[in-house]
Amino acid sequence: MNAEVPSGLGYRMPAEWGDHEGTWIAWPKNVLSFPEDILPSAESAYAEIIKALFGNEIVHVLVDSDEYEKRATKILAQHGVIEDEEKIEFHEIPTADVWFRDYGPIFVMREVDHNRDVALTHWGFNAWGNKYDDLLMDANIPDQLPLGSMRRFKAPMILEGGSIDVNGLGTCLTTEQCLLNRNRNPQLGRKKIEKNLSEYLGVTNPIWLKEGIVGDDTDGHVDDLARFVNADTVLCAVEENSEDENYMALRSNLEILEGSVDQDGKKLKVDKLPMPGRVEYHGQRLPASYANFYIANNVVLVPVFRDRNDAKALEVIGRHFPYRKVVGIDSRALVAGFGAIHCMTQQEPS
Repeated sequence: MNAEVPSGLGYRMPAEWGDHEGTWIAWPKNVLSFPEDILPSAESAYAEIIKALFGNEIVHVLVDSDEYEKRATKILAQHGVIEDEEKIEFHEIPTADVWFRDYGPIFVMREVDHNRDVALTHWGFNAWGNKYDDLLMDANIPDQLPLGSMRRFKAPMILEGGSIDVNGLGTCLTTEQCLLNRNRNPQLGRKKIEKNLSEYLGVTNPIWLKEGIVGDDTDGHVDDLARFVNADTVLCAVEENSEDENYMALRSNLEILEGSVDQDGKKLKVDKLPMPGRVEYHGQRLPASYANFYIANNVVLVPVFRDRNDAKALEVIGRHFPYRKVVGIDSRALVAGFGAIHCMTQQEPS
């Protein structure tokens, strides 16, 4: 094992349900992220997310300026969140977009003398296959975060955080549509991509799903499709309506998971997670999925859409997190920006 890469030094990406030091997000502010008529509702959704996280872990909020910090503080107060420097830390770091998981760092961890040592990996970001030139500046965000002497590793390929999900023991979910897309790493084949995942995140058992859902401009991010809820159990989004555009792709992914094993060769447990009905903005179908939930220290934040399947999705997810509070967050405004709760957050392990 190469001792110059994270896994050679004992680092591995931990599971999301492990203890968090904090959650990182970027405050929404302009039409690059959300249409003008949607922005106020998106800000309210952010406030509700921060309110749910408040007190359970530090919430790090990136803002473009002092003016935006004042606006965020005002909106948070309106939602019952009083500024507390021990619970919310604002960082004046300008961003182009809000989907922090995709351009921010991916944290890795190791045990040294019975102590946890956290480092970050900085992956390339090209705005989801060079789709949005205005957003390319976010590729430098990991270098700007105030993380003191934390060790940093620069990974040699494009990778968005929403394109992978791990169980913390070596198994990783991803999709061929995204990671093998020629608009990301045209010079790399599957084996080299798997090698990079192994060296930088400790992935020993990649599981390749096929395609994502309609309306997803990320080319099939897995955090809209399937998510680990414990070391051997995956929730998989399914569409029951055979006439729906997502039916076949989600069925194919389910079949792959039902035939998959973990890093130890043991068959994965797979539980079905419903999809919401069609969610649109000005006639365009949006990538709405309950799988875009975020697991925090004492809560699980689940996107809901005022849909008949909201309650069922909350029940399914809640079944797997009996010791965490499951909170539904109205995400109709967020998904109008083509993302939801998991896309906008990134966990920093403790």
